[in-house]
Amino acid sequence: MDRGHADLSSNDAAAVHPGAPPAAGNELFLHNMRALWRWDPVLAMRVDAVRDDQRIPVERTRSGAWTARMVAPDGQAVYLHSRYDPAAEAKRFAASVNVEDKFCFVISGLGLGYHVLALSKRIKGDAVILCSEPSLELIATALTCVDLTELIGSRRFILLTDDDKARLHERLGPYNALIMLGAQFAHHPPSMRVAESSHKAINRVIAEFVTYTRMTLTTLVANARITCKNIAMNLVHYVTTPPIDNLRNRYSGNPAIVISAGPSLSRNMDQLAQLKGRAVLIAVQTTMKPLMQSGIVPDFVTSLDFHPVSRTFFDGVDGLESVHLVAEPKATWHVLDDYPGPTSLLHNHWAQLVVGDELGARGGLQAGATVAHLAFYLAVYMGCDPVIFVGQDLAFTGHSFYVPGVEIHQTWRSELNRFSTIEQKEWDRIVRNRPILRRVTSVDGARLYTDELLFTYLEQLEKDIAGVSCRVINASEGGARIRGTTSMTLKEATERFCSQDINAERFAYARTTQMSKKARLQSAKIQLEQRISELDEAVVVCDELLNLFEELKGLMHDPTRFNQRLIRVDELRTRVQQDSRTYRIINAATQLAEFRRFSADRRINAAETDDVERAKSQIARDSEFITAVREGAIDVKEILLEALERVVPAAESS
Repeated sequence: MDRGHADLSSNDAAAVHPGAPPAAGNELFLHNMRALWRWDPVLAMRVDAVRDDQRIPVERTRSGAWTARMVAPDGQAVYLHSRYDPAAEAKRFAASVNVEDKFCFVISGLGLGYHVLALSKRIKGDAVILCSEPSLELIATALTCVDLTELIGSRRFILLTDDDKARLHERLGPYNALIMLGAQFAHHPPSMRVAESSHKAINRVIAEFVTYTRMTLTTLVANARITCKNIAMNLVHYVTTPPIDNLRNRYSGNPAIVISAGPSLSRNMDQLAQLKGRAVLIAVQTTMKPLMQSGIVPDFVTSLDFHPVSRTFFDGVDGLESVHLVAEPKATWHVLDDYPGPTSLLHNHWAQLVVGDELGARGGLQAGATVAHLAFYLAVYMGCDPVIFVGQDLAFTGHSFYVPGVEIHQTWRSELNRFSTIEQKEWDRIVRNRPILRRVTSVDGARLYTDELLFTYLEQLEKDIAGVSCRVINASEGGARIRGTTSMTLKEATERFCSQDINAERFAYARTTQMSKKARLQSAKIQLEQRISELDEAVVVCDELLNLFEELKGLMHDPTRFNQRLIRVDELRTRVQQDSRTYRIINAATQLAEFRRFSADRRINAAETDDVERAKSQIARDSEFITAVREGAIDVKEILLEALERVVPAAESS
């Protein structure tokens, strides 16, 4: 594409393409595009495809800068910036945005870039700017008018042109922690007048991503310790159960039905028994009692919940010997200890750190956010096509929370009377979440309630579906609409995809281990003892560091001695962080400490303080962090000692 008009005057250039910027603008465009190609080549390719004559007409302002005029949906002309002084106007916009304790700024509308550039100069530290701009023509025009190379090259500026959820998750994923620290939304009024619906659509997806990120990180931090405890207690199973690798593409081309516990499952329960052998039945653990009581024996069941209550999903259930349990190592060990059927555990990085690569390395399946996500991943991993959802509501269908017959209903039984029915208890369960309720579109186009947690699961599932090649059918006949799926009844889905029996040989897969349980358990014992010793050493290092921090507080005004002692601090601090195995083992159980350090770093970088105050802040940050590491080392040692108490007798009895 010809970007050069270097031999034309400004008037000549405008005559060739009415409204086009002068020759210098094309040079600036190329300058900006070089930065964009390095940072976002997908967007750069799309912008580069905009012809010169498609750019937005621009006009000189009294200050000599550019402004542009566009037409709003109501037919009114809208100037994107002041016709007098766009830069001054941009400074006023930037000054109106609250930048205190915010590390993510969501701006509706790029315009020609003045206000975004002004905001970037006002914010400090590592903050990121997300800017929605649906018009590629306007982006191309802006790149001819304003030098945005420094902003683009900072990798802290992201342009979002549509509400494509998968691409947005991909682009924003690296900034999860910054977004978690605080997001500030601001609207560029002229841009909103020109394309309000598009900006609202993009902002809605961003807001949903913020909710998803907040819920994901909050859950991770809150459950870090119990997750590590469960993994440690499951090491006796982790090192002795076969990996799931022999299931990869085992059912290539065969349909799978993922059975979840949403209220709509009751509509399809009677059809599932007929599908045994004609589809791979993958159930989540919460459905096992109602399924088995109805004579439906799934081929697989998934488990990952950390709470001991999960074992009640299997209590009193007969016939599990033929159901293959696929579990994450973070699942409560009470389920794995008592489960009578074949079991496979997924790979877990923390388990591998604890027991070493030889014992801990496993290929195969990715972890799931919920048992339903894990069931979907399992179906995809086994090559199933299509994957058919039933009971995958992710919302409160019929104002109900659960499918009838689940364990919680048994728990409620003693509280039921004519004034307190199952239906009333279900509604009370929903209403308790009133502060986090939200509405979503249902499969039939209506509106129904969900909550932030279920909405987070919906977001994750839609992202997962966008990344697979198999067909995904939503036959739940209730619940939220799931983007990327085809909705139909289960009867329609089974008539179309489940009309033939699956070859019985596919269900007769081998389950073998490569070495004896006894040898693997003895190796695990040695590894656990080594980790415990390393944790003791970490506590000693932390104690010395904490003493040094106290000493440094009294040396703030003695730079020579301060720097002398700082050498030793740096040696020990590097040792803590570079002793990767021990540090990572501790860090997994103390996620809050890591997040607090990250937050403190961002705030220190953003603060305008002198050297002494900055040093005080850094010492306070490091002292808090090392204290948490020390406490984490002691805590993890206790966890590993409990794991050792399970491994030793298991090895002796093997």
